[in-house]
Amino acid sequence: MTTATASAPERTSAARERLLGTASRLFYTEGIHAVGVERIVAEAQVTRATFYRHFPGKEELVVAYLRAQDSGVRARLDGEPQSPEDAAALLRAMVEGMGGEICRTGFRGCPFINAAAEYPDPAHPVHAAVVEHRAWLETVARRALERTGHPDPAGAARTFMMLRDGAMVAGYLDDPRRASEGLRAAVEALVGTGARAEDTAG
Repeated sequence: MTTATASAPERTSAARERLLGTASRLFYTEGIHAVGVERIVAEAQVTRATFYRHFPGKEELVVAYLRAQDSGVRARLDGEPQSPEDAAALLRAMVEGMGGEICRTGFRGCPFINAAAEYPDPAHPVHAAVVEHRAWLETVARRALERTGHPDPAGAARTFMMLRDGAMVAGYLDDPRRASEGLRAAVEALVGTGARAEDTAG
């Protein structure tokens, strides 16, 4: 009796992770609206009752999928740079990470951009999760650009996001390596602007 009680939370957690992993794969490769709950339940090898025990509905599962994507990105960008050199290194690391994503096999664009296209209503929880992630990512870029001494870190951060979005779309529709290289060159120019401003101020 004690053993069964202790192992129950593990089974519950494993089922949720299986549902989320299956949904993440299908949502990304096939599109969110194209994949129904029945398909997810079948491929995750759980019952509908198990699904609804973890997620009240598909909408909550989609939000959980995006939050898992968000958590992965945040984990890779943990910590705030303390020097201009560290800040520039962080921006370059962000670009390298994006470039690696763009060039990987099976890349189908940015999961957040894809989700926003399927949920255009700004009031929808899925769209809100996308906006939240993007606001955080832009803030990370802005703070790093501030640290490099960029004369307009807010404007440069918005440019960074546009460059990132363009590279994500171009990497899916065109040559991913060229998109990655273009992103790297453009962000180097942004970082260089900050470095030149720092030198002038000094």
